Amino acid sequence: MIDSGTLSRTYEAHIAAVAEGYARALAACELDAVVVHSGSLSKRTSFDDQDWPLRPTPHFMHWLALPEPDAVLIIAAGAKPVLVRLEQANFWEAPARAESEHFWPFFDVIVAPSHEAMRGLIPAGRVAFVGENTAFADRLGLSRDACNMHALLRRLDALRTTKSAYEIVCLAEANRIAAQGHEVVRGAFEVGDASELDLHLLYLRATRQDDPETPYKNIVAMGAHASTLHHVGYQKTPSGAASLLLDAGATCLGYASDITRTWVKPAGEAARVFAALLARMEAVQTGLVAAVQSGEPYEALHDRSHRELAAILRDSGIVRLSADAIDAMGISRAFYPHGLGHSIGLQCHDVGCAVTQPAARNPFLRNTTDIAAGQVFTIEPGLYFIERLLTPLRQGPSAADIDWALVDALSPLGGIRIEDDLAVLASGVRNLTREHLPLGGGVVGSA
Repeated sequence: MIDSGTLSRTYEAHIAAVAEGYARALAACELDAVVVHSGSLSKRTSFDDQDWPLRPTPHFMHWLALPEPDAVLIIAAGAKPVLVRLEQANFWEAPARAESEHFWPFFDVIVAPSHEAMRGLIPAGRVAFVGENTAFADRLGLSRDACNMHALLRRLDALRTTKSAYEIVCLAEANRIAAQGHEVVRGAFEVGDASELDLHLLYLRATRQDDPETPYKNIVAMGAHASTLHHVGYQKTPSGAASLLLDAGATCLGYASDITRTWVKPAGEAARVFAALLARMEAVQTGLVAAVQSGEPYEALHDRSHRELAAILRDSGIVRLSADAIDAMGISRAFYPHGLGHSIGLQCHDVGCAVTQPAARNPFLRNTTDIAAGQVFTIEPGLYFIERLLTPLRQGPSAADIDWALVDALSPLGGIRIEDDLAVLASGVRNLTREHLPLGGGVVGSA
């Protein structure tokens, strides 16, 4: 749990830095003010009357963690921010309660009885609107041309790239909460034969967060399902699979964690080989974490991860070529198709760290910045047996260089991913995940 004194103290500095950043952005865009919308409820389908739970606009959450629909912040340089809450006439449902009350003193709070009353609070001058529901801007009398201005959003996204001490406190707590779920799921996998749905529900219970609160849909993948990178179609009956990949996070005051662990039971020769691969991947992942250094390109770490995976593919006998050849020929990309990691914050895949295009060999890399103090990102190398990506290798000129019998034996175990959340500090790197989950995965149970 976050100490209330730490929360209040770090939040005060955070809100001052956000206000200063917004003032600079407004000046650069020649704006007098900006209206930031929390978001509106949206229908699950036009054929029904059910709404999705609100996922607030991240720009709104950057100021305060209030998951309330159709609230707005009015931000003008040099003025105390104004929070305008629309009086709720809905007696069917109530908005979710705020997790904390620490932010209220920092805003002038007004409850408006109608959109017309809200409109009267908008200051004169050139005012921008930030929010997904641009129809709400119409109700406030703001021009569509003022909605989500590219120049403004670019600056606000850049502001979110560097995390404050308050944000790191929240991110660390989100890791602590998620770690509780990972430990419970690992234990259940070790001693029983639960289904993927069972494990998903156990995770939610352990973290005490419902599906809409989690930063993304939990990936609970047993056996071959781990070869689907975002497997969320949970099997509802026990499968008896010998491997489990759990990619699941939690939130704290809007900030996300994103953690992956892979476990295997010692059930036969294929599982033994898979366990050896898992141990090597753990060593690669921790080595990459140790190599994180301010000033170095994140993409260089990604390229290093492919060279190290190439060595694993060679040493395990999966590919009968040198590590240099495996890397140069792009063979490792078939076994590890995604990027090494991404920025994390108010969104699981947060903004600000993909401002330039990666090299053509790295099409899915989401972080292309030079590493800098204040960044928080993931490190998550992987090794998978994805038939759709392996088929071109089976049919290509390198087919004879791959031990397909071994690949086919390992394929029912799906794949491996190990993921930690790192905060880059002026004094070094803080691994927010390993503070609570020291192991990245491994063997559970006994033969």
